[in-house]
Amino acid sequence: MNKPLLIEIGVEELPAIPFLKELPNIEKKWSDILEKNRLLCDFEFYYTPRRLVLWHKEFQLAQEDSVVEQFGAPVKIAFKDGEPTGAALGFAKKCGVDVSELDRIDQGKGEVLYFKKEVKGSAAKDLLNDMVNEFMKSLNFGKSMRWGDRSDSFIRPIRSLSIVLDHEVVEGELFGVKSSNFSFAHRMVSYEPFSYSFAGDYFAKLDNNGVILYPDERKERILSQMKDIETKHGVKIDIDEELLEEVVAITEYPTALIGKFDLEFLELPEEVIVTSMKEHQRYFAVYKDGVLTNNFIVVSNSKTEDFGFIIEGNEKVLRPRLADGMFFYKNDIANGLSNEGLKKLTFVEGLGSMYEKSQREAKIANHLAILFDEEKKELIEKAVMLSKADLMSEMVFEFTELQGLMGYYYAKLAGEDEAVYTALKEQYLPDGEDSELPSSTFSSIIALSYKLDNLMGLFSVGKIPTGSKDPFGLRRASAGIVKIAIEHKLPIDLSKIIDALASNYEGLDKKQLVEFFNDRLFKIFEVNPSVLKAVLGSGETDIYEISQKLCALNPIVQSDSFKEYSSTFKRVANIIKDVNLDVTLTINESLLEDDAEKELVSKYNEVTSKSYVTYDEELEALFAMKPELDTFFEKVFVNHEDEAIKANRKNTIALVYQAFKKIADIKEITI
Repeated sequence: MNKPLLIEIGVEELPAIPFLKELPNIEKKWSDILEKNRLLCDFEFYYTPRRLVLWHKEFQLAQEDSVVEQFGAPVKIAFKDGEPTGAALGFAKKCGVDVSELDRIDQGKGEVLYFKKEVKGSAAKDLLNDMVNEFMKSLNFGKSMRWGDRSDSFIRPIRSLSIVLDHEVVEGELFGVKSSNFSFAHRMVSYEPFSYSFAGDYFAKLDNNGVILYPDERKERILSQMKDIETKHGVKIDIDEELLEEVVAITEYPTALIGKFDLEFLELPEEVIVTSMKEHQRYFAVYKDGVLTNNFIVVSNSKTEDFGFIIEGNEKVLRPRLADGMFFYKNDIANGLSNEGLKKLTFVEGLGSMYEKSQREAKIANHLAILFDEEKKELIEKAVMLSKADLMSEMVFEFTELQGLMGYYYAKLAGEDEAVYTALKEQYLPDGEDSELPSSTFSSIIALSYKLDNLMGLFSVGKIPTGSKDPFGLRRASAGIVKIAIEHKLPIDLSKIIDALASNYEGLDKKQLVEFFNDRLFKIFEVNPSVLKAVLGSGETDIYEISQKLCALNPIVQSDSFKEYSSTFKRVANIIKDVNLDVTLTINESLLEDDAEKELVSKYNEVTSKSYVTYDEELEALFAMKPELDTFFEKVFVNHEDEAIKANRKNTIALVYQAFKKIADIKEITI
């Protein structure tokens, strides 16, 4: 029999960011506990800043009965001369019965001791309190706190507990709080708890007391109100999804309101204003015709008829925040960009200061500028040496996420070359899965230098990613290098770059770093791993060339016709296993006896004598040798009794294989 079950844990206001980090795990953790207790069922999880709610429309009143089987030692060991040995006595004790109550069973390898008992399922209400306590202990919000005289801790004090099964309040206790049928209204409605008699009553009374329990409903309410504001004022609100989720998590009855700040603050860079409003106040930015306005959106958690004083209060709070930003900005402009202070700022232990890091990056950048034929070589070093200078600015000290961007503004105001200040802004790109990439080769060199120094430098001092841990983002750096190489068609060969710059990184294990980077390629390129393995098997190490070979080969491998090709070209690879491919192979046409081998050699000469613009064209021509290869395998006996003819025929097939191997080692491809 099933009945509805409502569990509500009342808390003091939960901090949004740690809560949202744990949110994706919460339902799974409760589901695991239900399964463990043989009470698994559908449920829904809701939350507000002051409550966590688990709602089960149909909950089993008791566990189903179960059968427990236990197997013991072989009978010939359990008994000696008819008397039970320690093995039998120990098994009986484990089962909680006398030896005489044990059975025997033959599982095909002789009789063993056996015991079976039926276990009656426990009543759900006898298990729920322990389940709720286990659930709460499983939640991980990072920091926790103690309150009162308690020794246990949680992210915030627990103020109420409700475990209501149908109309019955199930006995329970959590952090010293006993289960009851009381909950709390919105603070602006009442500070007194209200009671309810069953789940339906609970949901209705929450609604009547100013609490929107469902986070999706709160989110839709905010978005709808924002839409109304946009229509009324002819503006566009920048709906930051991360900020929206945070606002949903900190409100029980949200109301979106529009406020404004003094026009003078629009002198600040847009990102400074937006970041200040978001980080300090949780405000949304407002635009008109694509330009930032002096308006903002605040989502209030108040339940009132007059929001005027709330808007006014938020405007008053924002002013000093922006005034601080203006103060920092003008001070930084007056001081100018200088990297001298970086000499006192440590990068990583063993790798010196940020100034020394910039010097290493400059050497990488100079090498890349020559490699990529960059026209503005004389500006490369200047851009690199200025790239970290804004770390010493007051603005970046306040908002670290603006590093690079503030360098862009300050360098631009100082009259630096456009390539230089643009590169400062783009030096960390790409910085995410869907991030933009540097806009030019010049900016790419600055971004690559940063990432390459991180890889070589951190590997040289043993700061190597392990398991899921990658505190310095070296996996992300590797992906960024690949994306930049492909986007700008840059010849990046990590092995050769390391060879050219290894003297700057004492203790760097080149093989270890190259293996790490190549392993990342299997995560970065979304292709059949064997296709990438085949391309790497060609000996190709240039990232851009690897990507082009993959783009040409992968569609062929994915095609329905590739199975037909595969059998033919795998046969090619198998035949030449004992051929030394490290020597120059030739075909002696005077030893060609069969028309089929003559036609294959003729086709091979035709294909390999041409020049191809793309790998697609070359692969199309190579795979077009399939008919001649099939005929050859059907009509020509490779292992001829004449050793010279045999070697000549194997050389023919080996040369076909080598032609493919310039693009990919075909024997590595599996489908």
